[in-house]
Amino acid sequence: MLDPREADEIPGDLDPALRDQVAHTTAAALVRGARESEDPAVVDRLVSLVEREGLDVVAGLWSNAAPASLPGALWRLYALREWVRRDGEIVALRYRLGVHAAPVAEVVAGVAGPPGPDEVRRLADDVLSGVYTGDLAVALERAGAFCRILAIGATHDADARDDLDADWARRLTRGAASLQGTAEDLEHAASLWRQGKLE
Repeated sequence: MLDPREADEIPGDLDPALRDQVAHTTAAALVRGARESEDPAVVDRLVSLVEREGLDVVAGLWSNAAPASLPGALWRLYALREWVRRDGEIVALRYRLGVHAAPVAEVVAGVAGPPGPDEVRRLADDVLSGVYTGDLAVALERAGAFCRILAIGATHDADARDDLDADWARRLTRGAASLQGTAEDLEHAASLWRQGKLE
């Protein structure tokens, strides 16, 4: 058996409390710093944070944060933007499949029509820019509405593929449920921001 003092000296992962503190501190510093800056280059660098630092670095900072927190919301926004950047064609297709079933969400999301890969990528960039320069609650609600539409589109896509590839259809359905959960998390974070409770 290891002595507890020896066990403490073995290098390992960050203490969960310290990880949480780092997540909240970095998220608040980025948002506050960008909002206080009048330099558009700062916002551009923050929007493209994943391209410069890598998704793993951003995940290491914020992916374990509670969904109803500033770092948790930022993680979801950056992960969504990375998916849209990487798979713009698929995202645009799912958006087109789901948009007619969610007219209110379409207005909130604000994707230029007809939605193609460039339009959904532009939305993802606009949402992140809005976090740093606009009303953060509106940016979170736009992303939530976008996820709701994508969830509906994924469900329609799953229904269409069910006879051809049942396993793929099940994966799409699980993905749709995940997108719906992300939408709810982002909308809840928006509500907390408006109440001054999103930390």
